[in-house]
Amino acid sequence: MDQTNVQAPRPAVPPALRVPLAAAAAVAGVVALVLGVLFAGDVTGTALDQRAYEALRDSVREPSLSFDVSWAVGTAGDPGWAAGLVVVLAVICFAARRRRLALLAVAGPAATGVLTTVVKPMVDRTINGDHLSYPSGHTALVTSLGIVVGLLLADRFRLGRAGLPLVLGLAVLCGAAMSWSQTASRVHYLTDTVGGFCTSLAVVVAAALAIDRVADRVNAGG
Repeated sequence: MDQTNVQAPRPAVPPALRVPLAAAAAVAGVVALVLGVLFAGDVTGTALDQRAYEALRDSVREPSLSFDVSWAVGTAGDPGWAAGLVVVLAVICFAARRRRLALLAVAGPAATGVLTTVVKPMVDRTINGDHLSYPSGHTALVTSLGIVVGLLLADRFRLGRAGLPLVLGLAVLCGAAMSWSQTASRVHYLTDTVGGFCTSLAVVVAAALAIDRVADRVNAGG
C-alpha cells in the first residue's frame, strides 16, 4: 500500500496554537481555583454579582423575545439537550475526519461536567436557598462546545496562530451567552459563570493536549 496516500491524523490542537492555548488554560485554571477559595461557603454573592443581576434582570422579562432566547440558551446546558449537542458536534467532527476532535467533543464536556459537579459541594457556595452554585456547570458546558467548534474551524481553514482569536472568541461568546441567561434569571451569580468559563477552558484545552500527546505516542509506536 502506498503510504503517501494515507492522510496523517489531524491534531486536536493545531501546533501553532498549543503554547498560547496552554498558557490561557493555565491562567484560567488559576482564576477558577482562586475564585473557588474566595467564595467557599458564600451565601449572598458579591457586590459585583448584585449589580450584574440588577442590570440584567429586566432583559429576561416575560413575555419577550429576549426571554425566549434566554430560555433557549439556558436549556442548551440542561443534561438532555447538552448530551444531544455533544453527539451532534462529535458526529460533525468525525464526518470532517477530525477523529481527535470527535473524541474531544465528548471527553471535554464530560470531564468538565464531572469536575464542576465534584467541585460544587467542596466550595459550598449557594444561591436561592440551598442550590449549590460555584462553578456554573451550564456555562462550562456551552463554553466547552465553543472551544471544540473553534478548534475545528481553525484546523479546517488552516488559520495557524490566527486561529487563536477564533477559538477564544467562540469560547467567550458561548460562555457570555450562558452567563447572561443564568445571571439574569438568578440561577447563578455572575462570578459563578466566570468560574464555569475558566474551568471549562482549563479542562478542555488540557484534554485536547492530552489526546494529541497520547495519540502521537501511539502512532509513533505503531
